[in-house]
Amino acid sequence: MTGRVAVVGGGVAGLATAFHLRDAGADAVVFERDRTPGGILAPPLEVGDLFLEPGPDSLAARKPWGAELCRRLGLRLVAPGASGTYLWTDTGLVPYLADTAFGIPGDVGDVLRWPGLSPRGRVRALADLVKPKRRGGVEETLGDLLRRRLGDEATDLAIAPLLAGLHAGDVDRLSAAATFPELLAWEETQGSLIRGAQAAQRSARRAEPGPLFLRPSGGMRELIGALAETLGDRVRTGAEVTRVGEHDVEFSDGSESVDAVVLACGADAASALLGAVAPRGLSGIRSVSTGIVLLVYPTGTADALPDATGLVVPRGEAPMTAATFLSRKWPDERFADRAVVRCYVGGAGGEDVLDAPDEDIVDACARHLSAVLDLPEPATSRVHRWWRAMPQYDLGHLDRVRRIRDELPPSIFVVGSPFDGVGVSDLARAAEETAALVLGKAGAPWKEPA
Repeated sequence: MTGRVAVVGGGVAGLATAFHLRDAGADAVVFERDRTPGGILAPPLEVGDLFLEPGPDSLAARKPWGAELCRRLGLRLVAPGASGTYLWTDTGLVPYLADTAFGIPGDVGDVLRWPGLSPRGRVRALADLVKPKRRGGVEETLGDLLRRRLGDEATDLAIAPLLAGLHAGDVDRLSAAATFPELLAWEETQGSLIRGAQAAQRSARRAEPGPLFLRPSGGMRELIGALAETLGDRVRTGAEVTRVGEHDVEFSDGSESVDAVVLACGADAASALLGAVAPRGLSGIRSVSTGIVLLVYPTGTADALPDATGLVVPRGEAPMTAATFLSRKWPDERFADRAVVRCYVGGAGGEDVLDAPDEDIVDACARHLSAVLDLPEPATSRVHRWWRAMPQYDLGHLDRVRRIRDELPPSIFVVGSPFDGVGVSDLARAAEETAALVLGKAGAPWKEPA
């Protein structure tokens, strides 16, 4: 007998979970309320004569699960056409040092010379080398850890724009253990974040060198297309699930009996579907809204962009939190001789920006970019808002997720960015692990014994 599993949500986590379940012989069916699967890996948007993706543009190569999933699906992966990132400062753009880990240099001389910080800020950051490491105690925010080791200036102006930006969050609310546990491990094993960065760089040099980011040659949306094609008619779009039980799901035009359910949707949506059996805390996972601003500049502007992947902005210094130089990072003949930029807006502390009209958001981003780059007004643009799409891993997040999973009925599982990480590679890992849990590793309870 083959187990029947309902997967609620057709984003990358849900589709990948169903892929692994089907690969192991289970009868997995994906229910997606939208007409097109993909979640945050949404279809490209029309921006003038271009079609540009509004979701993540790559996956982290240092986390191998995303790349492995792509390769299993037969997708060809490509590396960015540029490397390096700039920091927005009061005196213009300053490049981050090449030899850093999470923005933290591993070379003392680099810390002393880097113009992104004041002389006083550099000296304070170097105190990390002599400060005693923390001995246990209560859980720290990411900001607590960075400020204690490197000081306020290095945290606010250099490290937070990189690390908090990945979560669209506030370093003084994000849990260090839930977002960047590597930093805690560096302090524990090396006694210093700078020495930890140095050790990480040595380890990276010993390993086979490679790019930090990868993506399918045709863009991230290819991953969704390959998963959906493999699953075929087991992906039901336009099917909104309205209630979930331990062994059944009700949806927009019927109900079905199942052996297990995987909720691959947002935390609030999962809580509403579970009703009275929803674990405490499931609806308490906070999310923030973000937006992207796609800017296509006139012909002849391509060289106005530095040979880098983009820039990040300290909080409050500009309407955007970061910008990706798409035409540098992912060169495409369709761009011709045009600069193509994607700005990120919103997130923790900046969601009010999203309430402005599209034209005001575009104007603000374009004006600030032209202040540091030789760019004219964009020829065409597009704004896309992601409402409450970015979960926030506040203090206690890891314990909260453990409790949620412990309190779920034994035939119901959760997977996705509220629980397992916000990157595509994190979701690929979580999908594989969730499929293994559903199958019971040695064989699901509904399967005939060998």
